[in-house]
Amino acid sequence: MTELTLTTKNVARIQADAVVVAVGRRGEDAVLVPGADLPSATVKTLTSLLPALGVSGKADEVLRVAAGKELAADVVVLTGVGPVGEDGPDLEALRRAAGAAVRSLAGTADVALALPAATAEQVGAVAEGALLGAYSFDRYRTTRTAPVARLELVSDVARTKEAKAAHARAVVVADAVSGVRDLVNTSPADLYPESFAEEATAGAKGTKVKVTVLDEKELAAGGFGGLIGVGMGSARPPRLVKVTYSPARAKAHVGLVGKGITFDSGGLSIKPAKGMETMKMDMAGAATVLHTVLAAAALELPVRVTGWLALAENMPSGTAQRPSDVITIRGGKTVEVLNTDAEGRLVMADALVAAGEESPDLLIDIATLTGAQMVALGSQVGAVMGTDDVREQVVAAAGDAGEQFWPMPLPAELADSMKSQVADIANMGDRFGGMLVAGLFLKEFVGDTPWAHLDIAGPAYNEGSPRGYTPEGGTGMGVRTLLTVLEQAAPR
Repeated sequence: MTELTLTTKNVARIQADAVVVAVGRRGEDAVLVPGADLPSATVKTLTSLLPALGVSGKADEVLRVAAGKELAADVVVLTGVGPVGEDGPDLEALRRAAGAAVRSLAGTADVALALPAATAEQVGAVAEGALLGAYSFDRYRTTRTAPVARLELVSDVARTKEAKAAHARAVVVADAVSGVRDLVNTSPADLYPESFAEEATAGAKGTKVKVTVLDEKELAAGGFGGLIGVGMGSARPPRLVKVTYSPARAKAHVGLVGKGITFDSGGLSIKPAKGMETMKMDMAGAATVLHTVLAAAALELPVRVTGWLALAENMPSGTAQRPSDVITIRGGKTVEVLNTDAEGRLVMADALVAAGEESPDLLIDIATLTGAQMVALGSQVGAVMGTDDVREQVVAAAGDAGEQFWPMPLPAELADSMKSQVADIANMGDRFGGMLVAGLFLKEFVGDTPWAHLDIAGPAYNEGSPRGYTPEGGTGMGVRTLLTVLEQAAPR
């Protein structure tokens, strides 16, 4: 991982390949945004060049210019933060600007960040964005361009306790998000239920996190009919992984449940070929839960967190689950399987029941659950459903974290569409409002526990061009929101 340090050095004297400076937009004009103190001659020169260079200051705009003799660095990188008011750019604009600049500098060794960092909060945002932008995944490449090796973040408050804490948190958060991205980007030939469980065990080694793995025999004995049913078609059987962080004198207990379909072919209700191309990412929810728990432990949060990773591979075969099969979820509720491509809710139901048996104060699940989420909210905004107060709590935490989640309802009248002639409930209902129908299905297995359901089907995987600190492929969407929820559930 890229190394990032804080410094109070004079930015003009830092020997670096590049110095990153913010440019924003005020009215119709592009303007330099004050950060570290640049030499006045450098500020004058850059300001005069902005119109000729066609700099707009918009987000994701990155431009390199020669540094000039006043700076020890070779290049100045102008990175856009978008519109700026008297208070300067907001924290998310700083994250994205830092990420875009560092991403563009892959292949360089040393970079100085002279972005606005006058407060601990700004230090944390710049550090987080820069580290997220430095991410690369090259496991399967024979040639590679290394990310930036070393970053120095210049700030007058670098030596304060608050800035050091913000820096330390940013490193943990970036490591967690990168861990999710790595898992999502891994080939399904290499990542399947058993190997995912092994990754969880290895990741927890040397930490205060305990990992318990239930194999297919233990799942059958425990009545986990959703996991068993979905995994029947694969030669690689399912797993349920429990990941627990239990600090002394914990102030709350939060349960997290993640969907972990390591590859989703649709089963016998098979997807079209194009629809399978990104289905290695259908385990993003489980990856998010795993790395959120590990991050909570690394930050020593005073809250008990129990994560549940519902892992299965959904494949067609002679032993696969069939449409019209009836399965029994843990706890006894029966489900008629009308469509084997609506499998995520089945494994999630098992895990939600198991999580609820421990009576957490709060229960949150996260899943790449429905294509309807993308129809409703697109590829960058996640959906939140559930208990009203918890839903609003999660949306607020997402805003603080810099992630985009939107509150959605669970209309009771849609539940009738899941009535079954032979079982307690069917796994399919109305096509219209399909995201909400899936949320209502999960609600059946939550009981009275305060709960929220996060659907990240679109935001978990970026099929487009990189943007800000977001690369192509796995994004790690949801880690920062869940971690913020945990921090707010157990204030120090």
